[in-house]
Amino acid sequence: MHQSLRSARLRITSVITAAAVLSGLHAAPANAAFPDKPVRIIVPFAPGGGTDLVARSMTVVMGQELGQPVIIDNKPGAGTLIGTDAAAKSAPDGYTLVMATVAHVVNPSIQPKLPYNPDKDFAPVMLVGVSPNVLVVRASSPYKSVKDVIAAAKAAPGKLSFASQGAGTSAHLAGELFKNLTATNLIHVPYRGAGPALTDLLGGQVDVMFATAAAVGTMVDKGQLRALAVTTAARSNSHVLLKVPTVAESGVPGYVADSWYGLFAPAGTPPDVIEKLNAAARKAVFTDAFRKKMEAEGLIVKGSSPQEFDTYAKGEEARWRKVVKDNKITND
Repeated sequence: MHQSLRSARLRITSVITAAAVLSGLHAAPANAAFPDKPVRIIVPFAPGGGTDLVARSMTVVMGQELGQPVIIDNKPGAGTLIGTDAAAKSAPDGYTLVMATVAHVVNPSIQPKLPYNPDKDFAPVMLVGVSPNVLVVRASSPYKSVKDVIAAAKAAPGKLSFASQGAGTSAHLAGELFKNLTATNLIHVPYRGAGPALTDLLGGQVDVMFATAAAVGTMVDKGQLRALAVTTAARSNSHVLLKVPTVAESGVPGYVADSWYGLFAPAGTPPDVIEKLNAAARKAVFTDAFRKKMEAEGLIVKGSSPQEFDTYAKGEEARWRKVVKDNKITND
Protein backbone atom coordinates (compact mmCIF):
# COMPACT_ATOMS: atom_id res chain seq x y z
CA MET A 1 0.00 0.00 0.00
CA HIS A 2 2.88 2.35 0.92
CA GLN A 3 4.74 1.50 -2.33
CA SER A 4 1.60 2.15 -4.42
CA LEU A 5 1.12 5.59 -2.84
CA ARG A 6 4.76 6.49 -3.56
CA SER A 7 4.40 5.42 -7.19
CA ALA A 8 1.25 7.50 -7.60
CA ARG A 9 3.00 10.55 -6.17
CA LEU A 10 5.94 10.07 -8.55
CA ARG A 11 3.58 9.86 -11.53
CA ILE A 12 1.78 13.07 -10.46
CA THR A 13 5.13 14.87 -9.99
CA SER A 14 6.26 13.77 -13.44
CA VAL A 15 3.06 15.06 -15.04
CA ILE A 16 3.39 18.43 -13.28
CA THR A 17 7.06 18.73 -14.31
CA ALA A 18 6.26 17.86 -17.91
CA ALA A 19 3.43 20.39 -17.98
CA ALA A 20 5.73 23.10 -16.64
CA VAL A 21 8.37 22.31 -19.27
CA LEU A 22 5.77 22.38 -22.06
CA SER A 23 4.36 25.66 -20.70
CA GLY A 24 7.81 27.20 -20.80
CA LEU A 25 8.35 25.98 -24.34
CA HIS A 26 5.09 27.55 -25.43
CA ALA A 27 5.78 30.85 -23.60
CA ALA A 28 9.14 31.50 -25.27
CA PRO A 29 7.93 31.61 -28.88
CA ALA A 30 5.01 33.88 -27.86
CA ASN A 31 7.42 36.46 -26.47
CA ALA A 32 9.85 36.02 -29.35
CA ALA A 33 7.03 36.54 -31.84
CA PHE A 34 6.31 40.12 -30.71
CA PRO A 35 4.45 41.77 -32.31
CA ASP A 36 1.67 39.60 -33.69
CA LYS A 37 -0.95 42.38 -33.83
CA PRO A 38 -1.01 46.18 -34.41
CA VAL A 39 0.90 48.48 -32.07
CA ARG A 40 -0.89 51.59 -30.79
CA ILE A 41 0.70 54.97 -30.04
CA ILE A 42 -1.50 57.14 -27.85
CA VAL A 43 -1.19 60.85 -28.62
CA PRO A 44 -2.61 62.78 -25.62
CA PHE A 45 -3.66 65.69 -27.84
CA ALA A 46 -6.22 66.34 -30.55
CA PRO A 47 -5.19 65.69 -34.18
CA GLY A 48 -3.38 68.42 -36.05
CA GLY A 49 -0.71 69.52 -33.56
CA GLY A 50 3.03 68.97 -33.38
CA THR A 51 2.87 65.82 -31.25
CA ASP A 52 0.34 64.29 -33.64
CA LEU A 53 2.51 65.20 -36.64
CA VAL A 54 5.67 63.70 -35.12
CA ALA A 55 3.91 60.46 -34.14
CA ARG A 56 2.14 59.99 -37.49
CA SER A 57 5.36 60.64 -39.39
CA MET A 58 6.93 57.62 -37.67
CA THR A 59 4.20 55.03 -38.11
CA VAL A 60 4.86 53.72 -41.62
CA VAL A 61 8.53 52.88 -41.12
CA MET A 62 7.94 51.58 -37.59
CA GLY A 63 5.22 49.31 -38.97
CA GLN A 64 7.54 48.02 -41.69
CA GLU A 65 10.23 47.23 -39.14
CA LEU A 66 7.84 45.52 -36.72
CA GLY A 67 5.87 43.68 -39.41
CA GLN A 68 2.60 45.00 -37.97
CA PRO A 69 0.65 48.26 -38.46
CA VAL A 70 1.36 51.10 -36.04
CA ILE A 71 -1.77 53.14 -35.42
CA ILE A 72 -2.33 56.53 -33.76
CA ASP A 73 -4.96 56.87 -31.03
CA ASN A 74 -5.70 60.51 -30.13
CA LYS A 75 -6.87 60.86 -26.53
CA PRO A 76 -6.85 64.59 -25.73
CA GLY A 77 -7.86 66.39 -22.57
CA ALA A 78 -6.91 67.35 -19.00
CA GLY A 79 -3.45 68.60 -19.96
CA THR A 80 -2.45 65.17 -21.37
CA LEU A 81 -3.67 63.26 -18.28
CA ILE A 82 -6.41 61.33 -20.11
CA GLY A 83 -4.14 59.85 -22.75
CA THR A 84 -1.21 59.34 -20.40
CA ASP A 85 -3.39 57.56 -17.84
CA ALA A 86 -4.76 55.27 -20.57
CA ALA A 87 -1.20 54.30 -21.44
CA ALA A 88 -0.24 53.76 -17.79
CA LYS A 89 -3.17 51.38 -17.29
CA SER A 90 -2.60 49.41 -20.51
CA ALA A 91 -1.15 45.91 -20.48
CA PRO A 92 2.68 45.98 -20.32
CA ASP A 93 3.06 43.91 -23.46
CA GLY A 94 4.49 46.43 -25.93
CA TYR A 95 1.27 46.96 -27.86
CA THR A 96 0.54 50.38 -26.33
CA LEU A 97 2.89 53.36 -26.24
CA VAL A 98 2.37 57.04 -25.48
CA MET A 99 4.02 59.93 -27.31
CA ALA A 100 4.96 62.13 -24.37
CA THR A 101 6.02 65.76 -24.25
CA VAL A 102 7.39 68.06 -21.57
CA ALA A 103 3.92 67.89 -19.95
CA HIS A 104 4.79 64.34 -18.87
CA VAL A 105 7.51 65.59 -16.51
CA VAL A 106 5.81 68.87 -15.56
CA ASN A 107 2.42 67.54 -14.49
CA PRO A 108 3.78 66.07 -11.21
CA SER A 109 4.80 69.62 -10.20
CA ILE A 110 1.58 71.44 -11.12
CA GLN A 111 -1.17 68.82 -10.74
CA PRO A 112 -2.24 68.22 -7.13
CA LYS A 113 -3.33 64.64 -7.83
CA LEU A 114 -2.36 62.38 -10.72
CA PRO A 115 -4.27 59.20 -11.63
CA TYR A 116 -0.95 57.41 -12.17
CA ASN A 117 2.57 57.41 -10.72
CA PRO A 118 4.89 59.09 -13.25
CA ASP A 119 7.99 57.53 -11.67
CA LYS A 120 6.71 53.96 -11.42
CA ASP A 121 4.12 53.43 -14.18
CA PHE A 122 6.22 54.02 -17.31
CA ALA A 123 9.22 52.51 -19.06
CA PRO A 124 11.26 54.77 -21.39
CA VAL A 125 11.55 53.69 -25.01
CA MET A 126 13.14 56.57 -26.95
CA LEU A 127 13.64 60.32 -27.01
CA VAL A 128 12.49 61.25 -30.51
CA GLY A 129 13.78 64.82 -30.60
CA VAL A 130 13.82 68.31 -29.14
CA SER A 131 12.61 71.59 -30.62
CA PRO A 132 11.87 75.20 -29.74
CA ASN A 133 8.50 76.64 -29.01
CA VAL A 134 7.72 79.63 -31.20
CA LEU A 135 5.91 82.79 -30.15
CA VAL A 136 3.48 83.31 -33.04
CA VAL A 137 0.66 85.67 -33.96
CA ARG A 138 -1.69 85.61 -36.93
CA ALA A 139 -0.43 87.36 -40.05
CA SER A 140 -2.84 90.28 -39.60
CA SER A 141 -1.82 90.91 -35.98
CA PRO A 142 -0.51 94.41 -35.11
CA TYR A 143 2.29 92.81 -33.08
CA LYS A 144 5.56 92.66 -35.04
CA SER A 145 7.95 91.86 -32.19
CA VAL A 146 8.23 90.59 -28.62
CA LYS A 147 8.54 94.20 -27.46
CA ASP A 148 5.20 94.96 -29.12
CA VAL A 149 3.52 92.14 -27.17
CA ILE A 150 5.07 93.27 -23.89
CA ALA A 151 4.04 96.89 -24.47
CA ALA A 152 0.45 95.90 -25.33
CA ALA A 153 0.23 93.62 -22.29
CA LYS A 154 1.48 96.35 -19.95
CA ALA A 155 -0.86 98.93 -21.49
CA ALA A 156 -3.92 96.72 -20.89
CA PRO A 157 -3.25 94.18 -18.11
CA GLY A 158 -5.43 91.07 -18.36
CA LYS A 159 -6.62 91.83 -21.89
CA LEU A 160 -4.16 89.91 -24.08
CA SER A 161 -4.59 86.14 -24.21
CA PHE A 162 -2.22 83.31 -25.05
CA ALA A 163 -3.31 79.87 -26.24
CA SER A 164 -1.80 76.51 -25.37
CA GLN A 165 -2.49 72.89 -26.24
CA GLY A 166 -3.38 72.22 -22.61
CA ALA A 167 -2.46 72.97 -18.99
CA GLY A 168 1.05 71.83 -18.14
CA THR A 169 2.21 71.64 -21.74
CA SER A 170 5.37 73.30 -23.01
CA ALA A 171 3.26 76.07 -24.59
CA HIS A 172 1.54 76.78 -21.27
CA LEU A 173 4.81 76.87 -19.34
CA ALA A 174 6.44 79.02 -21.99
CA GLY A 175 3.63 81.56 -21.59
CA GLU A 176 3.70 81.51 -17.80
CA LEU A 177 7.46 81.96 -17.76
CA PHE A 178 7.08 84.86 -20.19
CA LYS A 179 4.50 86.48 -17.91
CA ASN A 180 6.71 86.18 -14.86
CA LEU A 181 9.92 87.42 -16.47
CA THR A 182 8.19 90.38 -18.16
CA ALA A 183 5.86 91.23 -15.25
CA THR A 184 2.83 91.13 -17.54
CA ASN A 185 -0.64 89.64 -17.11
CA LEU A 186 -1.62 87.59 -20.16
CA ILE A 187 -4.69 85.32 -19.88
CA HIS A 188 -4.03 81.63 -20.46
CA VAL A 189 -6.56 79.84 -22.70
CA PRO A 190 -5.96 76.05 -22.73
CA TYR A 191 -7.21 73.80 -25.55
CA ARG A 192 -7.35 70.04 -26.12
CA GLY A 193 -4.43 70.14 -28.56
CA ALA A 194 -2.48 72.51 -30.79
CA GLY A 195 -4.89 72.07 -33.71
CA PRO A 196 -7.90 73.69 -32.00
CA ALA A 197 -5.68 76.34 -30.41
CA LEU A 198 -4.20 77.36 -33.76
CA THR A 199 -7.66 77.47 -35.32
CA ASP A 200 -8.72 80.07 -32.75
CA LEU A 201 -5.43 81.96 -33.08
CA LEU A 202 -5.95 82.25 -36.84
CA GLY A 203 -9.56 83.27 -36.22
CA GLY A 204 -8.66 86.01 -33.79
CA GLN A 205 -10.22 84.46 -30.68
CA VAL A 206 -6.81 84.51 -28.94
CA ASP A 207 -3.90 86.91 -29.43
CA VAL A 208 -0.65 84.92 -29.26
CA MET A 209 0.59 81.38 -28.81
CA PHE A 210 3.83 79.74 -27.76
CA ALA A 211 3.39 76.81 -30.15
CA THR A 212 5.77 73.95 -30.90
CA ALA A 213 7.86 74.45 -34.02
CA ALA A 214 6.51 71.21 -35.47
CA ALA A 215 2.95 72.52 -35.17
CA VAL A 216 3.51 75.93 -36.79
CA GLY A 217 6.51 75.63 -39.11
CA THR A 218 4.41 75.13 -42.24
CA MET A 219 1.99 77.94 -41.30
CA VAL A 220 4.89 80.33 -40.74
CA ASP A 221 6.43 79.29 -44.05
CA LYS A 222 3.13 79.92 -45.87
CA GLY A 223 2.67 83.32 -44.26
CA GLN A 224 -0.43 82.37 -42.24
CA LEU A 225 1.39 83.06 -38.97
CA ARG A 226 4.12 85.52 -38.02
CA ALA A 227 6.93 84.13 -35.86
CA LEU A 228 8.14 86.70 -33.33
CA ALA A 229 10.68 84.65 -31.39
CA VAL A 230 11.86 81.13 -30.52
CA THR A 231 12.06 80.00 -26.90
CA THR A 232 15.39 78.17 -26.98
CA ALA A 233 18.71 79.60 -25.77
CA ALA A 234 20.03 79.73 -29.36
CA ARG A 235 18.29 80.43 -32.65
CA SER A 236 16.74 77.54 -34.57
CA ASN A 237 18.59 75.96 -37.50
CA SER A 238 15.31 75.44 -39.36
CA HIS A 239 15.28 77.33 -42.66
CA VAL A 240 11.81 78.63 -41.73
CA LEU A 241 12.96 80.02 -38.36
CA LEU A 242 16.58 80.83 -39.16
CA LYS A 243 16.10 84.60 -38.95
CA VAL A 244 13.73 84.53 -35.99
CA PRO A 245 15.36 85.89 -32.78
CA THR A 246 15.19 84.21 -29.39
CA VAL A 247 12.89 85.56 -26.69
CA ALA A 248 15.99 86.25 -24.58
CA GLU A 249 17.66 88.46 -27.22
CA SER A 250 14.32 90.19 -27.80
CA GLY A 251 14.39 91.79 -24.38
CA VAL A 252 13.68 88.96 -21.90
CA PRO A 253 17.10 87.87 -20.59
CA GLY A 254 17.38 84.36 -19.15
CA TYR A 255 14.29 83.09 -20.94
CA VAL A 256 14.48 79.41 -22.11
CA ALA A 257 11.50 77.06 -22.62
CA ASP A 258 12.08 74.34 -25.18
CA SER A 259 10.00 71.28 -26.09
CA TRP A 260 10.57 67.58 -26.77
CA TYR A 261 8.86 64.34 -27.83
CA GLY A 262 9.49 60.84 -26.49
CA LEU A 263 7.95 57.37 -26.40
CA PHE A 264 7.06 55.59 -23.17
CA ALA A 265 5.60 52.11 -22.62
CA PRO A 266 3.75 50.91 -19.50
CA ALA A 267 6.09 49.80 -16.70
CA GLY A 268 6.74 46.08 -16.75
CA THR A 269 7.02 45.82 -20.52
CA PRO A 270 9.69 43.14 -21.17
CA PRO A 271 13.17 44.55 -21.93
CA ASP A 272 13.47 42.62 -25.21
CA VAL A 273 10.15 44.11 -26.37
CA ILE A 274 11.38 47.60 -25.40
CA GLU A 275 14.50 46.98 -27.48
CA LYS A 276 12.44 45.95 -30.52
CA LEU A 277 10.29 49.05 -30.20
CA ASN A 278 13.36 51.24 -29.77
CA ALA A 279 15.03 49.74 -32.85
CA ALA A 280 11.90 50.30 -34.96
CA ALA A 281 11.48 53.88 -33.72
CA ARG A 282 15.16 54.66 -34.35
CA LYS A 283 14.85 53.33 -37.87
CA ALA A 284 11.86 55.62 -38.43
CA VAL A 285 13.41 58.84 -37.12
CA PHE A 286 16.70 58.41 -38.96
CA THR A 287 15.14 57.98 -42.38
CA ASP A 288 15.94 60.86 -44.74
CA ALA A 289 12.23 61.59 -45.19
CA PHE A 290 11.56 61.96 -41.44
CA ARG A 291 14.68 63.99 -40.72
CA LYS A 292 14.12 66.40 -43.58
CA LYS A 293 10.46 66.86 -42.68
CA MET A 294 11.07 67.36 -38.97
CA GLU A 295 14.23 69.43 -39.20
CA ALA A 296 12.39 71.77 -41.55
CA GLU A 297 9.92 72.20 -38.67
CA GLY A 298 12.72 72.93 -36.19
CA LEU A 299 12.94 69.48 -34.57
CA ILE A 300 16.43 68.18 -33.75
CA VAL A 301 16.23 64.38 -34.09
CA LYS A 302 17.76 62.41 -31.20
CA GLY A 303 16.74 58.72 -31.49
CA SER A 304 18.15 57.85 -28.05
CA SER A 305 18.49 54.56 -26.22
CA PRO A 306 15.92 53.79 -23.47
CA GLN A 307 18.58 54.47 -20.83
CA GLU A 308 19.52 57.84 -22.35
CA PHE A 309 15.87 58.87 -22.47
CA ASP A 310 15.39 57.86 -18.84
CA THR A 311 18.29 60.09 -17.78
CA TYR A 312 17.03 62.97 -19.95
CA ALA A 313 13.44 62.77 -18.66
CA LYS A 314 14.57 62.73 -15.01
CA GLY A 315 16.75 65.77 -15.64
CA GLU A 316 13.85 67.58 -17.29
CA GLU A 317 11.55 66.79 -14.38
CA ALA A 318 14.04 68.28 -11.92
CA ARG A 319 14.64 71.37 -14.09
CA TRP A 320 10.96 72.17 -14.57
CA ARG A 321 10.10 71.48 -10.94
CA LYS A 322 12.45 74.33 -10.01
CA VAL A 323 11.00 76.62 -12.71
CA VAL A 324 7.42 75.87 -11.58
CA LYS A 325 8.28 76.51 -7.93
CA ASP A 326 10.38 79.63 -8.51
CA ASN A 327 7.77 81.18 -10.83
CA LYS A 328 4.70 79.97 -8.90
CA ILE A 329 3.26 78.37 -12.07
CA THR A 330 -0.10 76.61 -11.66
CA ASN A 331 -2.25 74.40 -13.90
CA ASP A 332 -4.91 77.12 -14.34
